[in-house]
Order: sequence, then structure tokens, then C-alpha cells
Amino acid sequence: MQLLSLSVVAFIFVLGILVFVHEFGHYAVAKLFKVRVEVFSLGFGKRLFGFKRGDTDYRISLLPLGGYVKMAGENPMEARTGDPGEFMSHPRWQRFLVAIAGPAMNIILAFVVLSVLYTFHHEYFAFSKSPVDVVFITPNSPAGKAGLQVGDRIVNVQGIDNPTWEQFLIRVSINPGQQVPIKVLRGDKPMDLTLVPDTTSKDHEGDAGLDPPGVVGMIEPGLPADKAHIRTGDVLVSVNGKPIHSVDNLLGALQEAKGSPVQLTILRDRKNLTLAIPGELVATPDSAEKKYRIGVSMEQVEKLPFPVAVQTAYDECKSNSLLIFELLGKLIQHKNSIQQMSGPIGIMRYSGQAARMGMPSLLKFMALISLNLAIFNLLPIPILDGGLVLMLLVESVMRRDIKQEVKERVYQAAFVFLVLFAAVVIFNDVSKTIHFK
Repeated sequence: MQLLSLSVVAFIFVLGILVFVHEFGHYAVAKLFKVRVEVFSLGFGKRLFGFKRGDTDYRISLLPLGGYVKMAGENPMEARTGDPGEFMSHPRWQRFLVAIAGPAMNIILAFVVLSVLYTFHHEYFAFSKSPVDVVFITPNSPAGKAGLQVGDRIVNVQGIDNPTWEQFLIRVSINPGQQVPIKVLRGDKPMDLTLVPDTTSKDHEGDAGLDPPGVVGMIEPGLPADKAHIRTGDVLVSVNGKPIHSVDNLLGALQEAKGSPVQLTILRDRKNLTLAIPGELVATPDSAEKKYRIGVSMEQVEKLPFPVAVQTAYDECKSNSLLIFELLGKLIQHKNSIQQMSGPIGIMRYSGQAARMGMPSLLKFMALISLNLAIFNLLPIPILDGGLVLMLLVESVMRRDIKQEVKERVYQAAFVFLVLFAAVVIFNDVSKTIHFK
């Protein structure tokens, strides 16, 4: 129950900010051009409470799954009166800017949140920025069938030279059941291979059977790892001959040894090194409880100089946006499943997971969802912002308005499509939630 409450609170926090920022973009530009705004609502359905100032009713509504700004005369099914305050009375370029302002604000929000966050807290798993050294291969997996071997380094995946683990896992994830060309360095010999990732049952994502290794992100000064000269970027391969798939594997072996040296095998510069390291009984970083540890973390936490934080935020917004467009393209080509998409229930679950990891994770998740919301609203579907933009561009080329009857039919068809689409996505959410449990 406590986890559910956290998920609900995190979901309302994330969605509330994203919807407010999106609708404020429409509202602000509409007011700038003196379009009469009748309603600014967070939520849909019945009005719960609010206040009216000037021509606008500012309200909170019953269903917290979005929001809207209602402008006078914006509905193409309404008769036009010629009132200068009506949306349709304004030139197309002004209507275009009103329509594009919502998605633009979501993109700006994602960029600003990440820039500020990374100035104070830039956290990531060390393996995500590391080269793709093959340390673990799941038996009978696509990686094994493709001919990959432990000790290989993947130096190209789908045209990306020297990919990081993060880049490699993304390419595998978005290509389930499809051929993924890779280039491998085995010793000094390059080899061309082809991966065909399996399709996971829950999210229909690709899985190659390659687990990322435990890469050292940070080393605590004065503890055994520091004394043994373990370095950031070293890969933890095994402890007492048993593979290290997570830091828990290492911690378990250290507790069993009770301060006696363990045989720790690490990978450095593609060569295995074995060290005898004793654990030291010290408090853990997040509690006063003492455990045998050597003082390594798989995460990297740093503060970036502001210009670097801005560049990093820009790069992540750009790469994530391009990835979303690529996924949409694969969906249209039937290369990916709609089950990879998440709706309100999925977003609530992931919001809760991010919140449990801390505010930085929740803010980063919010930035990613903000980009998704912007791109979804830019799709050329009537009723969405992108549909209005498309109609305005068509009318600009035609140099006349599209007939009212045509607009009505198009909007009706789009409404039916969006209702069916929402039903399918919510059904997928429920199915994945049941599977998740």
C-alpha cells in the first residue's frame, strides 16, 4: 500500500508539472496574440474547484490525466462569428505559434531540468559509459548463437563505432527479432557477426543474452579497493571463482569470508588480473550498519560544470528524441510492438520506481516523459497539436481554408482513432502490470 501511495503521489507530481507547462505554453502565446482564453484546466471532466479572472476560468477538474486550454472559436465544428478574440480570427502564423507552444515548452522543460540537475547531481551506472567487453553470456542466448565469446569487445553496432554499453543495449532493445550487425574484436582480429535479439515476454523488447558487467564507478579512499589500486573503469569479473553479476554477489562473498582475503578477478585493458583482497568491517554509505566491504561502487556521481551540464542535457534530449522517432517509425513499419508503449498506468508504475531511487531519478524520469509528451503531441493527428499544425501548413499551401465539413469529418475520425489507441495502450498497461506483479 505504501509503494502504491508513493507511485500515485509521484505520478501526480510528474504529470501535474508536465501538463501545466504544456498548457501554459498554449495559454501564454494565445494571450500574447489577444486570443480569448475561456478555460485553463488541469484535468478533464467535471470542474472540482478554481477561480475566474477576466475571461478565463482557471480550474482543477476530476480526471488528472491531462489538461486543456479552451480558446474562443477554436473548435472547427463551431460557427465563426468574426469576433477578433476568436482563435480562427487570427492569421495562420499566429495560430501556428499557439499550437506549437505547448510541445515547445515540454522540450524546454526537459532541457532546463536536466541542465540544472546535472550541475548538482549527475548520476549513472559506470557500465553505461564503458566499452562493450563481453564478460557474461547467457547459455543458448542470441549472443552465443551469433558466435560471441567471453573476452570479445564489440567495436561496432549498427554503424555506431566504439559503442558504450548504453548504446549497445538500446540498439538491442529496439530491434527484437531483427538482424543487428555487429563488429567484434577478438584479440587483435576483427570479426563481423549478426545478432538477432529475442523478444521479451513483458515489454516486447529485444534481449541478446549479454549482461553488462559490474564496472567500478567510485572508490572510497582508505578502504581495501583503494589500497589494492583498483581503478575506476575496472570490470569486476568474479570473486572466489563465482561470477559477479551485481554488487550483492561481491558483498555476499565478503560477508562469508569475514575479513579473510577473497580472490577477486578484474578486467583491465582487456586483460584479467586476480587480486587477494580482504574485506573491512565498516559502515555502509547509506546506513550506520557495518558490513565487510572493499569500498567500490558501481555508480558514478558527479557535479558537472554548468556549460558541460548544458551540453550533456542537450545531447541526451537530442538522442532520446531521435530514439522516440525511430521507435515510432518501427511501429509504423510493424517492426516493433505497440506493447512497448506505456500509458497512464505504466507511467505511474515507473514514476514510483524513480521516486524510490530519489528525487534526482524522478526529475530525470520527468524530463524523459516531457520529451515523449512533446513528440506525441507533434504527431500529425487532428485534435493533437501536430494535427492542427499540419492543417495550417496545408491551408497555407492551398492559400485558403479547408472546408468546414471536411474538418468536421477529419476531427471525428481522429477522435475515434485516439479513443481506440488509448484503450489499447491502457489494456497493455494493465497486462504488463499483472505480469510485473
